Amino acid sequence: MRLREGFASLRVLPLMLALMLMTVAVLPSPQAHAADAGDGEPAQKSGSRVVMLTPKPVAASQVQAAASAVAADPLLGGQEKTRYLRFKDDNARKKDEPAKSSMAEWWVELIKNLGTGLRIAMWLVGAALFVWVLLRLREWLKLRGGAPVVAAVAPTHVGSLDIRPESLPDSIGAAARDLWQQGQARAALSLLYRGALSRLVHVHAVPIRAASTESDCLSLSEPRLAPSAHQFLSRLVGGWQTVAYAGRDLDPLDFEQLCAGFDAHLGEGAAA
Repeated sequence: MRLREGFASLRVLPLMLALMLMTVAVLPSPQAHAADAGDGEPAQKSGSRVVMLTPKPVAASQVQAAASAVAADPLLGGQEKTRYLRFKDDNARKKDEPAKSSMAEWWVELIKNLGTGLRIAMWLVGAALFVWVLLRLREWLKLRGGAPVVAAVAPTHVGSLDIRPESLPDSIGAAARDLWQQGQARAALSLLYRGALSRLVHVHAVPIRAASTESDCLSLSEPRLAPSAHQFLSRLVGGWQTVAYAGRDLDPLDFEQLCAGFDAHLGEGAAA
């Protein structure tokens, strides 16, 4: 700062010198002033001669012209530009920063939206799973509690199978054995399965519906049958699935056990 002030004073010094020279140039000489003074009263004091000089006034236009001449001189006047290095503040830096790529911003927004969507989907799946567990738990409690859950109207058919008592023979085991001996294995197992469903609905009040599957029948009948009766029903359903769905032949000994134990396990005395 002091150096700059010193340089500034040096630039002003030539201008001051020029003004002083012009002032001296326009002043009258001592001889002329003495001649003018001779016409008036001489100024003397103690034997010495004193010459009184009276400067002439300088016009303002002359001073302005001299100042303009000095300013026009390239060695004395002119303007100077000085550049300084300084740190920018945060606001100025943000204004000067170029705009970021729109593609990068798009990917960032996409990832944020996907994350939000995944969280919402997980919450929805969790809520649906919770409701499903509650429903299954309620059914299980009803079955385990032994509360009578009897259908308002007993179904006449389960799928395509007729389970009405009047559509079945009096001795289901003997009738199925006759069909087996005639080579009608599928019809024999179908008769045993139809008879089992009819006994479950009309004798043991199992809440079987028209759309119930084999697995549904087993789970619904478990709390209403004795353990041995339910095991027999499981073997019967397995034999029916082997012949009807797998297309394989059932072992004759297994079939004979089903026919012989039908009335003993699925009669009125088989209740839990």
